[in-house]
Amino acid sequence: MKKFYLIAMMALATMSVNAQQKVILSTYAGTPVEKFDGCECNVTVNRYVFTGWNTISLPFAVSESELNELFGADCRLEKLVGAEQESNGIRLDFQDCKSAGIEANVPYILHYTGEAANKKISKLTTLTAGEAALTYQVKGGNETVTMACAQTHIDGIGFYGVLAVDNAEARFTPVDETKSGFYATRCYVKVSSGTDALLRTNHLAAGELSSISAVASSKEKVDVYTLSGVKVATNVRASEINKMQPGVYVVNGQKVLVK
Repeated sequence: MKKFYLIAMMALATMSVNAQQKVILSTYAGTPVEKFDGCECNVTVNRYVFTGWNTISLPFAVSESELNELFGADCRLEKLVGAEQESNGIRLDFQDCKSAGIEANVPYILHYTGEAANKKISKLTTLTAGEAALTYQVKGGNETVTMACAQTHIDGIGFYGVLAVDNAEARFTPVDETKSGFYATRCYVKVSSGTDALLRTNHLAAGELSSISAVASSKEKVDVYTLSGVKVATNVRASEINKMQPGVYVVNGQKVLVK
């Protein structure tokens, strides 16, 4: 009898563990992930996506092949890599990072070309608690910009988000009391001053840099090379590089596109 009781208790314990490992993540109210941090779980997420640009952040990794299966082979994934002051606002530089897939809790913008629909993500994976916000000093300005994920529903007043009506270019719009705020797994941008700055999204290819100012200050003198390693300019300023023949150059070990 004691042996039977022990077996029954072990079976119940096993069932309890298995049930605990099945996690359905809410993409509206949010789900406390802390108690599953570092645990391998059978995770299910139902995430609605619009045609065009969406924001997304998940508490687990998604590979490039899984992205293609979920959102189509022509989907795009980009991550904020910097910001620069412009005459009429701030430019947000997003760079293609699809080959690396989604990292846990990192904020992204995702371009989807299919019909707006609910996408079900179901996989055995490791859940990770925490937040990996991206913060950058605005080049040529006094602001900092931060992109982060709403892990629960927040009103987001004073933050910037991508509305479905503005998602053809991933236009980040100020959120006020007339908006519904941010639901879990959606991402937002905030500007340090809290002012209603105009934000413009700039899309970069993998490995591409938007301008010389991203790799050299306006007063710095640098050498310029072709992609094959041939030096084409010595000890020149950034303003001079921007006047060179259009093409891709290497400055300070990084690629620079001159248009």
